[in-house]
Amino acid sequence: MLAHYKTVAGYGESEIVIERSRFIGYAQRATTEEEAAAFIAGIKKKHWDATHNCSAFVIGENDQIQRSSDDGEPSGTAGKPILECIKKNGLKDTVVVVTRYFGGIKLGAGGLVRAYTAGTVAGLKAAGIVAHILHQSIAVTVDYHWWGKVENELRIGQHRVVDTAYTDLVTVTVLIPDGEESSFVERITDLTNGQARIELGEKEYVEVPFEAVGEEKEE
Repeated sequence: MLAHYKTVAGYGESEIVIERSRFIGYAQRATTEEEAAAFIAGIKKKHWDATHNCSAFVIGENDQIQRSSDDGEPSGTAGKPILECIKKNGLKDTVVVVTRYFGGIKLGAGGLVRAYTAGTVAGLKAAGIVAHILHQSIAVTVDYHWWGKVENELRIGQHRVVDTAYTDLVTVTVLIPDGEESSFVERITDLTNGQARIELGEKEYVEVPFEAVGEEKEE
């Protein structure tokens, strides 16, 4: 599993106008090729009367699934710029469709590349970007004698507590950033004089906001 990766927060939609042509950027998270294809099909159905519905998506931990479509625009002027914009922003599991309604002014190959890139950026910004940070789930069980110290440590360390169960003992489940498990376990062990029962659970991703995207820079 990756230590961290970026993706879109969810659905996004934004429109820009370039030389009287309308470009509507749509973005969505998709974890499978089928989800991406369904999203593209939905936008095409919604904008059945558009001049073009160009698209691209990147799926998988290692970007192993990548597809793009110019949908009738000159080869390499639409789908590829959309795909490159997704990749250069480091986004995974992301699908983008840029719908164009032709305004009567031809943009030329370079103009189309810039326009579809701008449409992609608009859609991604509308969707919002999040980072998925890998965490380790850890369950700590102590008796009430030690619970105050453990609770204080969790509060001071601003650790992410996902569950606390109070029975004859106290069991608290926390999510610790991947790679920081050993230091956390050592700290809890020291605090409780080795009386805490500590169990490692599954690893999972925690979603946090990330900065806005930008257009790819020309080399």
